[in-house]
Parts: sequence; C-alpha cells; structure tokens
Amino acid sequence: MKVWIPHAHGRQLLGRLPDEVTVEVAADITRLPSDPAGVRFWVPPFLARPGAAELAGKMPDLQVVQLLSAGADAWVGRLPEHLTLCDARGVHDSSTAEWIAAAILTHVRDFAGFIRAQTRGEWSYERFAPTDELAGKRVLIVGAGSIGAALRARLDPFEVEFTLVARTARPAEQVHGVDELPALLPHADIVVLIVPLTDRTRGMVDAATLAAMRDGALLVNAARGPVVDTAALTAELSTGRICAVLDVTDPEPLPADHPLWTLPNVVISPHIAGSVRGLLPRAYALAGRQVTRLAAGEPLDNVVVDGY
Repeated sequence: MKVWIPHAHGRQLLGRLPDEVTVEVAADITRLPSDPAGVRFWVPPFLARPGAAELAGKMPDLQVVQLLSAGADAWVGRLPEHLTLCDARGVHDSSTAEWIAAAILTHVRDFAGFIRAQTRGEWSYERFAPTDELAGKRVLIVGAGSIGAALRARLDPFEVEFTLVARTARPAEQVHGVDELPALLPHADIVVLIVPLTDRTRGMVDAATLAAMRDGALLVNAARGPVVDTAALTAELSTGRICAVLDVTDPEPLPADHPLWTLPNVVISPHIAGSVRGLLPRAYALAGRQVTRLAAGEPLDNVVVDGY
C-alpha cells in the first residue's frame, strides 16, 4: 500500500507501520514523487495550494484523504464521492484552546494597550489601572466540540461561567442549540466562535447577531473568517461598542488597507491558533494510526460527514 505524506521527517512521526506500507514524500503537488497509481492513503500539505483537491481525482487507487487540519471546509464537496475524507480533529485542541485563552486574557488585562504604550516609551499607570479581570465573566462557547471542551478545561480555574452552544441542543449535557443564540448573546461577556465552516455556519454571525451582543462584550473568532459577516463586523466594531480578537478573517489574508487593522478595539493574528511546534508530531501520530487501520480493514477515526 502506497502512502503519500508532505514532510520528509513525517516518516518517523508516523510510527511503526505494517510491512506492506510504502511511504513517499509528496511535499509539492506540482512535483509528484512517483506515479499516482497505487496511492491508497494521501496526507496533503497542511496549507494545501488552491486546486490540491483535484489531485485526488488523478489517483485511481486512492481511498483515504487524511488532513493535518481540523477544518475540512477547503475539501468538502471537492473530492470524488467514493473517497473517505478524515480531518485532524483532536490534534489542534490544546493549541487552539491555548490561543483562545491567551486572546481573552490579552483583552481583559489590556495587553494590547500596554504594548502600544511601550512603543511610545510611556509609563501610564493612571491610564490603565485598574484593568478588567477574567474572574466572574460569562463565556459563551459557540462550538461545543473537542476544542470547546479543551477551552473550558483551561478557563475553568479562572472562575468564569460557561454557556455551551452546538448545532443541536444536548440538554443532558447542558448544551444549547444554535437556534438559542439570540436569547443567549445579551448575557455573555465573551463570545467564542469555534465552529466548522459549512453552509450552515457561513455568515451565521451577521449584523443582527452582533447587535444582540451586550455593550463591552468581546468576540473571539478562532473558527473561520466567513463564519462572520466582515462588513457587519467592521461596522459594529467601528462604533466601539464591542471588541474583537480575530485569528481568522474574510478575506484572508486581510488586505493591508482594511479598516479592521487600525481599530483600537481589535487584535488580529494571522491564522496561527493551531500552528505550534507540537502540531506535526500529533498530526502524524494520528495519520499513522489511520494507515494501520486502513491496512487492517478497520474503521477510520475522524471521518468527515456532512461537512463535520
């Protein structure tokens, strides 16, 4: 069984594989290591180029596409129907939850203001003290999956109150349905978005959603840029009524002249919430387990169904 992976050092990270498995490195989809025939398991590059999904149609024996990312929106609906698409759900839990926690703390303790003051050589205690604090805040997590659980575990020691929202309500787990958002938003101090990008979630945070947020609330987007209506977000943030920390934008990269860059109530990072040094070891360990399961005829983990 031939397996393609995008990193040479990924061979070791895959772990011990069945003897019949041959691993080849396909780091660049424009320069393939061998004939695509015979490839049954493909791990595309983490940030694959546009058009990468079309390569799958040129692999006559391909069975599985295993992503290194938790988000599968760039692949859903673009692969031949007979292929199994698997995401890297779980691999990014710790890193993304860590970024969100840092984003929230950066906001409530006004680190962005301190950094701006530092560039001016300004010691302005009277201006910044006292800052806000995380203790006692009401955090609304929109996306009650594995990242949501990891975030809750990290924020729990900060004495916050949680409300969880998923696509459908799970009353036994105290998880609300997304249809309840209009009633929940006015009570949240912090709204965290960690939903996948699907037809259902595209543009779900629109002008009405933003208007429902309470004055002074913080929006944290660690999902995908198109989950939020950028024009509506820019308009609402321009009033100064709410704040935002964004790891993703729409479009992406955000143009240098976009007004979001210069708003004082916005902090932006370049889609790096999950990009940490531990990513590849965790992702390739998952891929190695998946290859072993495929070779043994066992069910695969993280199969993407209906965009999830």
